[in-house]
Amino acid sequence: MPLQFKDLKILPDRHQVFQSGREVALTGKEFEILMLLAENIGRVFSKEQIYNIVWQEFYDGDYNIVMSHIHNIREKIEDNPSKPIYIQTVWGVGYRFNKNLSSGL
Repeated sequence: MPLQFKDLKILPDRHQVFQSGREVALTGKEFEILMLLAENIGRVFSKEQIYNIVWQEFYDGDYNIVMSHIHNIREKIEDNPSKPIYIQTVWGVGYRFNKNLSSGL
């Protein structure tokens, strides 16, 4: 079932993402992170939780890889990546998908 948030449309079964009608190319991990957040709208995930869920392994080192993927997703789906509306940072905690955006669920 498609997920619709403002100008962002996610087709989970096709692994496709559209922003304002244009297809956005995401890597596999970027897509998995976006889906994790979009399917749990408003829920905050720590970098550690995102890594453990998406990579399906426990990692006790540096989580910069998660921050790097979030940055890349924002560059691709946000109109202004420095002021994101879809993926929000909860300082000192982690990331969440904006709970104020309606979904087509």
